Amino acid sequence: MPNAALHSAATHSAALSPYDTEVERPTWPALRRGWARCCPNCGAGPLMKGYLKVRESCPVCGENFTAQRADDGPAYLTILIVGHILAPLLMFVFVKYRPEPATLITIFSIGTVALSLYLLPRLKGAMVALQWAKRMHGFGRVDASQQS
Repeated sequence: MPNAALHSAATHSAALSPYDTEVERPTWPALRRGWARCCPNCGAGPLMKGYLKVRESCPVCGENFTAQRADDGPAYLTILIVGHILAPLLMFVFVKYRPEPATLITIFSIGTVALSLYLLPRLKGAMVALQWAKRMHGFGRVDASQQS
């Protein structure tokens, strides 16, 4: 069984290597879990501590999230998505129905804020999950506690 010997050698070298390249991390399940603001590893623990604050680790499986670097990415994606949804909708409503300007501003301002507040934490969770799945920014490093 050459595969078993290769697997055994890979297991022992993984304990010595700073990266855990042996276990594949599927991207789409991780993105769905991140979108739901759950741990991309187990899917059971919460990813966020508050509205946008990412936890240091998962309370269920112990996955470390300190390597995440979402930074301004979720905000840019939110602006991009909200703008591409509401700008054509604004133009359609204005041309088709010709509402009063105050009514148009009120409705679309509330819609913009509501959609932004809905999307922002979900996009941040998805971005952290993508980083975890692709082993970006140190997510592939094996902790000393996981090596033993």
